[in-house]
Parts: sequence; structure tokens; C-alpha cells
Amino acid sequence: DITNREGTPIIATAKGVVVYQGDGLEGYGKLIIIKHNSEYLSAYAHNAEVFVHEGQKVAAGEKIATMGNTGSDKTMLHFEIRKLGQPVDPLSLLTH
Repeated sequence: DITNREGTPIIATAKGVVVYQGDGLEGYGKLIIIKHNSEYLSAYAHNAEVFVHEGQKVAAGEKIATMGNTGSDKTMLHFEIRKLGQPVDPLSLLTH
């Protein structure tokens, strides 16, 4: 979980395709899931505004949302990277 001010830009960590955008998963608020390849997905939860839709291709560094507090009691980004469906430490991938 990463905290900051409401409206802080949320950007895609890598290029991919938006495979989910909605608020149907309890506890995640407005959620975006991006499929990067056959192994990796990234998830961005609790967004205020969302600028992408399912099926849309996104580029690394593209603004996909703004930070909010949907589904949470504080303003934050809940960020996940999953490899083959299992969560992995994002720092081990983002710092390379």
C-alpha cells in the first residue's frame, strides 16, 4: 500500500492490456488489472478517477488513474504484481 494525496497520478508499470476495470471485487474499490504477458499481471486498487477501459492497450508510464480511497478508509494505492497468479514482491522487479 502506497499513501499520498487524493488525485496523485497512477501510472502503468509496464506495457500491457487492461483485462479488468471495475469495482466488483469487494475491498479493492475501483480496480484496474493489466496483463503484461503470459506470466505477469499488475493490479492498482482504490482509484478515484479511472482513465482506461477493459481491452485497452497501455504503455509503460501511461497515466491510468488517480489515487483515491474507494473501498478504503484512507487515500492510497494498493499495488500488486502477480506471476502466474501468485503475488510477488514488486520491489524485486521494479528496481531492475
